[in-house]
Amino acid sequence: MSKAPNLDDKKLLVGKINGFFGLQGWVKLLSYTDPRKNILSYQPWYFLSDGAYEKIEVTNGREQSKTIVAHIKDIDNREQSQVFIGKDIYIDKEQLPKLVPGEHYWYEMIGFEVINQHNEKLGVVDYFVETGSNNVLVTKGKKEYWIPYIEPFLISTNPETKQIIVDWDEDF
Repeated sequence: MSKAPNLDDKKLLVGKINGFFGLQGWVKLLSYTDPRKNILSYQPWYFLSDGAYEKIEVTNGREQSKTIVAHIKDIDNREQSQVFIGKDIYIDKEQLPKLVPGEHYWYEMIGFEVINQHNEKLGVVDYFVETGSNNVLVTKGKKEYWIPYIEPFLISTNPETKQIIVDWDEDF
């Protein structure tokens, strides 16, 4: 359950470097992609340094037990990799696969207005959550709503008007 800030229209937050792995400069990753290991298929990566994006080249990566690990080019020991710990990982949005009409990436719907079937405004999309059984749309407005992002609750998504229509009672 992570919010992905969009700092510009060309980059997308896909993960975070959150620890060391071994002694040869490998790092552990918190991946926001689905499936988690997809983070390794996007190259190059970028991180923010003093307000500007810097490129990271990854030479190797894999799933390791319940985490994802990667080796950054020219980083060969734990001390060198320490500067990357806590850094957010961004990619160019154009690296994402094209979707078929009617499908949307979650980041595209952040900020969409959410309206129920009675034309009551519930708020705007703040983020999405994977629960295991289904995805959940979280809205912020007068109050926070956690709406299952599946039929029959999801009625329609309109990217042109930036609206999502749901079957959800305002008092729920």
